[in-house]
Parts: sequence; C-alpha cells; structure tokens
Amino acid sequence: MKLRIFVTLKPGVLDPQGRAIQHALGSLGFDGVNDVRAGKLIEMDVADGTDDAAVDRMCRQLLANTVIENYRVERA
Repeated sequence: MKLRIFVTLKPGVLDPQGRAIQHALGSLGFDGVNDVRAGKLIEMDVADGTDDAAVDRMCRQLLANTVIENYRVERA
C-alpha cells in the first residue's frame, strides 16, 4: 500500500525556509506572492495489513515533530 504523508508547520510557527522562498520569488520578479509555507512530502510503501494506528505512531515518533508540525496521511 502506498502512503503520502504531508508534514507542515502549525499556524503561528515561524517558517524561515518559506520566507526565503518568498524573498527569492520576489527577487526573480514574481510579484503578488503574499506568503509561502514550506513542508515535507514523504512517500512510503507499506505492507497491505498496516493499520492506521501503526501509521499514526510512525508519524508521531519519527516523521513529524508534533509540537510544531501537523501531518496528514493519504492512501494512494
């Protein structure tokens, strides 16, 4: 089974990478970019019997820092 795990910073958490991207886009002449938030996409292939609880534990223990990040899992 294929999974896509999207990890993003929680609202209110400063995003220096997003700011750098926003600044670079402005420097390249792309006007109108009001905000950029950078995140991670993790694609995994897991055994078909892997349950939601196991995937949740993977995310909480390793893939996302739940103090400052949210995550969302999509099954592909």
